[in-house]
Amino acid sequence: QVQFVESGGGLVQPGGSLRLSCAASGIRFSFYVMGWFRQAPGKQRELVASITTGGSIIYADSVKGRFTISRDNAKNTVYLQMNSLKPDDTAHYYCNTSPGGLPTWGQGTQVTVSS
Repeated sequence: QVQFVESGGGLVQPGGSLRLSCAASGIRFSFYVMGWFRQAPGKQRELVASITTGGSIIYADSVKGRFTISRDNAKNTVYLQMNSLKPDDTAHYYCNTSPGGLPTWGQGTQVTVSS
């Protein structure tokens, strides 16, 4: 059974940092491109960053230079280090395979950037 469990979100002031984690199970994690997605109220879900099995990375233009994606295949975990956070980063964040994601999605973790 495929499962993604995201954690690490919270309320942070503009300019602050958070580190998200996502533990995957039920898939051969090391075989998949993994991505972090986010969805803000009233907006479509968007791909924020993705990382291949070999470590090649793509970022959305809106987060380049501020976010860093990484993975630990031994732990079946993908991370998203988010620095210099802006109010526009406020959203519910999810991980899944990239680009489109498997049908199963986790609960996600809420990130709110506000003063």
